[in-house]
Amino acid sequence: MNSLVVIPTYNERTNITQLLPQLLALDRHLNVLVVDDNSPDGTGTVVAEHAARDGRVSLLQRPGKMGLGSAYLEGFRRALAIGPDCIVQMDADFSHNPAMVPTLLQRTADADVVIGSRYLNGVNVVNWPLSRLLLSYTANIYARALTGVPVRDLTGGFKCFTLDALQSVPLDRIRSDGYSFQIETTYWCYRSGCRIAEVPIVFEDRHSGTSKMTKEIVREAFWLVLRLGLRNLTHSRRHAPQAAAS
Repeated sequence: MNSLVVIPTYNERTNITQLLPQLLALDRHLNVLVVDDNSPDGTGTVVAEHAARDGRVSLLQRPGKMGLGSAYLEGFRRALAIGPDCIVQMDADFSHNPAMVPTLLQRTADADVVIGSRYLNGVNVVNWPLSRLLLSYTANIYARALTGVPVRDLTGGFKCFTLDALQSVPLDRIRSDGYSFQIETTYWCYRSGCRIAEVPIVFEDRHSGTSKMTKEIVREAFWLVLRLGLRNLTHSRRHAPQAAAS
């Protein structure tokens, strides 16, 4: 099975230097695409040097910091053009354990989308303040209730898509850029009839004390979920069975 791991980066020079060898050692059929937003610390240069030595690594260099969602969208478009069997998305900072990648890939034997879930078996998050944990946990309850997607961790960013599943996502219609991007992609896969599975992971925040969460990201997620919920409600009413005429 040929697989491609898509990793967005911004100032991850030290982490990516360690992560690339660990990923490549997992499977000789695994390739890595790094989408770098012109990191000032030279992350892109490190990846380019690695790519020159190993053809399984490639770099998509962008002109500047353009956001997580757009980085994944560009990475996914590149993946669709390449056509691997599976596409994995993950962070570069080791909050997603690279050793779990084979587990995600193996579950595609009976699922189209596999999510590394922080909340499948209780709460498995390390180094988050209680306020951040409560926000994330309640956001998942809110998203699950409104979208109807039966997933415990809708905002998780450690995922594996089969090629067919990723092809079902209307990438040109996605506008969210923060954590709501994760909700939106899983929603479209679910709406397309994809089989979704979760595997438990331990999420360890490597940026303890420096939260990436902003009010703008929270607002974006709130309105996106509400919009998807209304779309889901409209779709359900449109396809509800009509009562027979008396």
